[in-house]
Amino acid sequence: MITVASLAPYLGGALALGGIAAAASQRRELLIRWCAWAVGVPLVTGAFWLGRPGAAALAILAGVIAVMEFGGLMRLGRVDRAVLAAAVAGVVLTAWLAPGQELRAVAIGALAVAAVPLLTGDADHGLRRLGAALLGLAWLSVLAALVPLGASALAVFVAVSVADIVAYFAGQRLGGPRLSPLSPAKRWSGTLTGSAAGLGVLAALSALSWPMAAAVAIGGPAGDLLESMIKRGTEAKDAGNWLPGSGGLLDRIDSLLIALAVLLVLR
Repeated sequence: MITVASLAPYLGGALALGGIAAAASQRRELLIRWCAWAVGVPLVTGAFWLGRPGAAALAILAGVIAVMEFGGLMRLGRVDRAVLAAAVAGVVLTAWLAPGQELRAVAIGALAVAAVPLLTGDADHGLRRLGAALLGLAWLSVLAALVPLGASALAVFVAVSVADIVAYFAGQRLGGPRLSPLSPAKRWSGTLTGSAAGLGVLAALSALSWPMAAAVAIGGPAGDLLESMIKRGTEAKDAGNWLPGSGGLLDRIDSLLIALAVLLVLR
C-alpha cells in the first residue's frame, strides 16, 4: 500500500538530485523552476501527511487559485469566479465530509453557476459565461479526488511532473511528428519518452498498476492538450505569471487534473 511516509524519501532524493542537475546545467530557467519545487514539494507532502483534512485544504486552495486563473483566461467576471470557486470548494468538502455524494455536489454547483448569467439577464454573453463556468466546474472539481486518493494522488502528481519534464527535453532533441495542432511544440517522440519515464517513476515508487499507468500515460498528455486548447482559444501563453518557471498553477497541474479523472474512472 502506498503511503506518504513511503513516498517521502523518494521525493526528498528526487528534489536533491534535481537541484544538483539544475545547478550543473547552469540554466537560469531550470534553477528558478527547482527553487519553486523546493518550496512546493514539502508543502504538498506535508498537506498529504495530515490525511484527508490536509488533502482537502490543499485541494480547496488549489481549486480557488485555479478558478481565478481559469476565469481570467475565459474573461469571467468577479461574481462568476466567486460562485465557481465556491462550487469547486463545495465538491471538495463533500468528498471529505460526505463521501459518495460528490455528484450531487457537482449538480448543485452547476445550478449555482448557471444561475449567475440567468439572474443578470445577460443576453449578449450569457451563453459564453455559462459554458465557461460549466467547463471550469467539470474540470477543476476533479481536485476533489485528492481527498480519497491520498498518497496515490501524490504518486500520480510526481509521475506526470517527471513525464512533462522528460517529454519537453526529449521532444526537442528527438524531433519527429507533432503530437497535435493544439500544441505545435510537442512531439510524439517526447510524449512517448515522457510516458515511459512516468511509468518508471511509478515502478520506483511501488505504485505501478494498470489504472495508474493509464492515468499517467494517457491522462497526463490529454490534460496538457486540454489546457493548450483553452489557451489557444483565448490567445494566452500562460494561465498566470506568478509561479516561477511555470507561469500559473493551471500550467503546473493541467496534466494532473485529467490523470486524476482517468484514475477515478478506472478505479
